[in-house]
Amino acid sequence: MPNEIIKGMGFGHMAVGATDFDKSMAFYQALGCKLYTQWGEGDSRIALLDIGDGNKLELFAKPAMTHTEEGPFIHLAFTVQNVDEAYRHALSIGATPDTPPKELSLDSHPLKITLRVAFVKGPDGETLEFCKQVISKF
Repeated sequence: MPNEIIKGMGFGHMAVGATDFDKSMAFYQALGCKLYTQWGEGDSRIALLDIGDGNKLELFAKPAMTHTEEGPFIHLAFTVQNVDEAYRHALSIGATPDTPPKELSLDSHPLKITLRVAFVKGPDGETLEFCKQVISKF
């Protein structure tokens, strides 16, 4: 059933922190997740994995993360038709601004991605992202 308030809203990805990036990457690949694209290096590595149905898991290297601080959950991303409208609507219903809408070009490989993104904080401080992929190149 389509969302009638924020047009085109759907599940974008779940971002998870990994204290041992290589171990977590191997685990999710062993579950059948396939590498979609990745960027960064060392303790700043991020990988976007296709879980099998087109939905994504975003794996962040977080070697210093403790589960008492933020746990492995980093943010919940929603794909939307219009990031700016979704951001404004979220603020109008009580979300706290985090990152206003902006273009984000990832130095990713093998797929080059540019996104329009915005972040807000929900009622319990959870981070929500609204995103739309605007450019992809091989």
